[in-house]
Amino acid sequence: MKENFYHGILLGLFAGMNNWRVKSNAEAGEGYSDISIEIDDKEIGIIIEVKYAEKAAFDSACKEALEQIQNRNYEELLIDDGMTVIRKYGIACYKKRCKVIAG
Repeated sequence: MKENFYHGILLGLFAGMNNWRVKSNAEAGEGYSDISIEIDDKEIGIIIEVKYAEKAAFDSACKEALEQIQNRNYEELLIDDGMTVIRKYGIACYKKRCKVIAG
């Protein structure tokens, strides 16, 4: 899948973050979230869903990603782990461009 390339880049960026617990394709809610992050000392949880934006349809791909996060209840795991603030991001990538929408 074309998303895997962009997914890998993001994981590489997050790998160096101190005190961040980063999980890839971890079981969450009713599926597997692309990337979930827990920042324990701040009780912040982050869910990222990555989509490939066919023909540069960034808005619809970001919307699809955010809907997936919501519909599959990915935030349940973060809430169960004590995160009090949950941030959700849909990321759409196409060639060398990307768009991020927060949900």
